[in-house]
Amino acid sequence: MSFFKGLWVALITPFSGSRLDEACLRSIIRDLCLAKVNGFVPVGTTGEGVTLSDGERRRIIEICLEEAGNIPVVPNTGTYSTEETLRRTIEVAKMGAQGAMVITPYYNKPTQEGLSAHFRAVARATDLPLMLYNIPSRTCVNLEPATLAKLAELPTIVAIKEASGSIQQISEIHARVGDRIAILSGDDGLTLPVLSVGGRGVVSVLGHIVPNIVLDMLFSYEKGDNARALECHEKLLPLCKALFLETNPAPIKAAMAMLGKCSEDVRLPLVTVKESTRKEIRAALEEVLGKPLLESGRAH
Repeated sequence: MSFFKGLWVALITPFSGSRLDEACLRSIIRDLCLAKVNGFVPVGTTGEGVTLSDGERRRIIEICLEEAGNIPVVPNTGTYSTEETLRRTIEVAKMGAQGAMVITPYYNKPTQEGLSAHFRAVARATDLPLMLYNIPSRTCVNLEPATLAKLAELPTIVAIKEASGSIQQISEIHARVGDRIAILSGDDGLTLPVLSVGGRGVVSVLGHIVPNIVLDMLFSYEKGDNARALECHEKLLPLCKALFLETNPAPIKAAMAMLGKCSEDVRLPLVTVKESTRKEIRAALEEVLGKPLLESGRAH
């Protein structure tokens, strides 16, 4: 079985104005290493990967690899171009990444046959373990369970980040592929339900700020303490809701700014959250943490 299990953090890309904040990124990764997360996924959706330059993307991956120690780093390499996806996947392998996450191609809306051909091309080009990423709300295409089941025959396709939002679909995936593919939730609010239908963990946004509670939920479920796992799940739900009131990652950056971990700067066309959203995020944070937050700025 692959190392794709437990709490993987879909890393933000911290900015200072429009520039990459390297010191802040290092600090975030170090804190998460101390929290004993299971893995890092940089330069994906939460990392604003589509607006990063090639140089920025490489630098972020370098920093992750430098700071993560023995914790796996699996960057997103997927794009809407198969050729570019191949190039990026080969590149991160040479950099020393332990795997690659490959999103379904977006914008050009391939058929299931096109998705299969795309992922097969990537799998043939590398020995890296691959985690496919299905998020129809962002890409306008859904990687169907039957297609994934055929792809699971390839030895390098070992995991999927499933963010379809459909427990029925995730149930069907597990019924078709069993343990050949590690299923990780791509939605923080659905992590516990996904575990109940065969999932092995989560690629999390929430893990940036409350990794201890997410890990408690995962460990409790694994050891059969379903009541404790449900308690953690219900405790996290208000924060899950607040962090997706506006387009990710603007809300998680606002939350991290409230905790003094980074600025809330995002890169256009994203903008910082509305004041009404900021108030809801603060209230949810205070509820989960059990204490009022001080007005704080940057931690660096």
